[in-house]
Amino acid sequence: MSAPVPPGLPTGPVQGPTELPVIDTVDVREGPEVAHELLSVLPLLGEWHGEGQAAGTEGDHRFGQWVRFAHDGRDFLTYESRTWRIGEDGQVTGPDQRESGFLRPRDGDEVELLVSSPAGLVEIYVGTARTTTSWELDTDVLARTPDHPDTSRAKRLYGIVDGALLYAVDRAAGDQPLRPTMSARLERIR
Repeated sequence: MSAPVPPGLPTGPVQGPTELPVIDTVDVREGPEVAHELLSVLPLLGEWHGEGQAAGTEGDHRFGQWVRFAHDGRDFLTYESRTWRIGEDGQVTGPDQRESGFLRPRDGDEVELLVSSPAGLVEIYVGTARTTTSWELDTDVLARTPDHPDTSRAKRLYGIVDGALLYAVDRAAGDQPLRPTMSARLERIR
């Protein structure tokens, strides 16, 4: 016996993208009205695409990336990121990292970022808007699965420069100093 379909949802076979009764949007001109609380992070709203450099246990590598910051009318942005490895010849060699989470503006210029990864890392960052288009966040809480590499703290910097989203992530293991982990330049695609 199947569950009843809530009012407003389509019935029958699904064709094309799944229709949901409440939408996320990356555009301030369509969808729900933007919550006033999002003004300090509104420049991030959108879809971004570009390339970056990552350092890891398997050595440094180039990656391509797609990032999406969206809203549904409430006082947070959803965050999604997908990366793929790029070989020395410039060709895609396969999937890389994936993250999802929420960006939550707080009182004044304060910002919280909650991020989880299928690699076994959950990070809660707190920080501030440094300017109207740059944000600096440090981990407040970090949890990892037993098979994730030792990670004791992290820092993220985001900034919009000449219309592009630039960011850097630094991480530390144990009591070691922070080291560059990944950075990229992403252009707005929507």
